[in-house]
Amino acid sequence: MFNKKSTAEEVTGELDLSELNILITGVNSGLGYETMRVLAERGAHVIGAARTIEKARDACRSVQGKTTPVACELSDLDSVASCAETVTGLDLPIDRIICNAGIMALPELQVKDGLELQFLTNHMGHFLLLFLLQEAVKRSDDARIVVLSSAAHQLTVKGGINFSNLDGEQGYSPWQFYGQSKLANLLTARTLNDRLSEYGVCVNAVHPGVIRTNLGRDLKGLAGLLMSQPFFGKLLEWTGGKSVAQGAATQCFVATHNSVRSVGGRYFSDCQEARPSWHGRNDALAERLWQYSVDYLSNYIDPQSMTSKHVLTDLTEA
Repeated sequence: MFNKKSTAEEVTGELDLSELNILITGVNSGLGYETMRVLAERGAHVIGAARTIEKARDACRSVQGKTTPVACELSDLDSVASCAETVTGLDLPIDRIICNAGIMALPELQVKDGLELQFLTNHMGHFLLLFLLQEAVKRSDDARIVVLSSAAHQLTVKGGINFSNLDGEQGYSPWQFYGQSKLANLLTARTLNDRLSEYGVCVNAVHPGVIRTNLGRDLKGLAGLLMSQPFFGKLLEWTGGKSVAQGAATQCFVATHNSVRSVGGRYFSDCQEARPSWHGRNDALAERLWQYSVDYLSNYIDPQSMTSKHVLTDLTEA
């Protein structure tokens, strides 16, 4: 029905989303902003998350519809925990979460909290947010979680995820480490769907396409030069890429369309189900990543109860 040229407005069509509460990360620009704009116009209450509350407020104020701004700096786990507390404090069922924000192909190795920054931001920040909001999601009668992965998950490091080099100290490649973080996003969608499916929650991963957005702001060399030029977006569209409106379509489709209401644990591209890489289908790797992640986040979550620890309140009130 829909394809790579479909837009977010087209895939949501005449849908009435007025009963839905939708959390979206990275709403201040690019795909996140377009997704918020379209879903809010369709009637959804969008909880718009950005790195600072100022960015979130500015973005939310600029769209039509009901929005609530929240701060969520994904590379700062205290900020993620605080965001989850704020969203939980709204005392609403969270019907959709769209994990849209991310960083890409950092030219130089950056390490924070013992992890390479792309892995920390793209994977671990979103993993913590989803883990802490599970109870709010379970309150929904029709909950869906959409995690932005990328076709770049196929460019990952040897073995898929190199657990002995997640800080990059044994060697760093910008694109391979980006691919590793996107593979982690895909695998998280699979394992989280397995854990939440009994509650009627569907979790899927998507590849939005190749789009000129702020995601390429850190690129250097020829790629960085091209991505900084306004004409490059049109060039991408002419050569198989997408506009922002088209790039936001797949996540909006998976989050809202009736045809995928009960579909979970899948990977989508161009508004169609797609086949991920071998690593993306590796359940053993997915489980190992899950265990690594909950162990890493032990100061924030209790893996036995699947809920946040009481220390979370102390963090947000300090």
